[in-house]
Amino acid sequence: MIGTLPKAPSTSEQSVAVTRLDRVVTTAEEFDRVVAQALPELLDRATSYTKRFLRETGQWSDDVAHEKFVLRWGAEYLERFLVCGRSEVPCRPLFLLDSLVAKQHSQPEPFCYHPDLLTPLGRLIDGLLARAAVSRDALIALYHHCYGLGPGQVIALLGMTGPESQRIYKNFQRWRDSGWQRTMDDLGLTADDIAEFQRQQAHHRHRFNHDAERLIRFAQTHYRKSEPDHYPCLSDVEWRDMFAQGYGTDYRVWHLALCVDCLHAAWDIGDARVATIEKPRVDVRIHP
Repeated sequence: MIGTLPKAPSTSEQSVAVTRLDRVVTTAEEFDRVVAQALPELLDRATSYTKRFLRETGQWSDDVAHEKFVLRWGAEYLERFLVCGRSEVPCRPLFLLDSLVAKQHSQPEPFCYHPDLLTPLGRLIDGLLARAAVSRDALIALYHHCYGLGPGQVIALLGMTGPESQRIYKNFQRWRDSGWQRTMDDLGLTADDIAEFQRQQAHHRHRFNHDAERLIRFAQTHYRKSEPDHYPCLSDVEWRDMFAQGYGTDYRVWHLALCVDCLHAAWDIGDARVATIEKPRVDVRIHP
């Protein structure tokens, strides 16, 4: 992942690496080698493109929040480039990155253009789901932040037993200890932003959760593109079979956290109803 970048190369190494990017690479191994030497430059290129497009569409402001926003989107584009690039050889890596970013920004309604994603609530939801795509702790925490479920309720909802259940408790604990605060810092959400969320919830809880559900559904649709192709929505009969047979734990953990409708479909299966009393609904919790 982008979070483990190699040690920064020297200026001369950077120059050679950038020069190699616009030359044809013919094998996946060569692609990995060339790209690894120029990750900072590629990230800067993807970020610069995103910033330019936001400016051209009138959605840019020169502040820290927007800078962090484009940096995260540049990192996401770079991650997609690293994944798909090996299967695109022979190619020119620099041109491949440019085409990938251009394709994302040429969609009828590019996700990163959505104006609500630049609001504090939009940044919170987008950031939580983005983190969940690369962190199991954050993925499990979505059940709490989006639906107010505790670890015992998540275990019942997912139909887990034994060692799997203990992992859920550990995921929650690590998220409380450090994951949540680190994610808030990365998103640039301040104590004042958090206090404003709490004020809105206290005075306009129904409207706050309604706005959150609209954004959650919108963002989940986007982030489910990261799912393996064999993780589609299932019918009620297929969910019942999976729970009854006891397989598909990873499937359940990932898919149900990112699909409101399947979460509801899975509700009457197993011990979920007994453990949580009522069907999960969007009930945003800010703190872990």
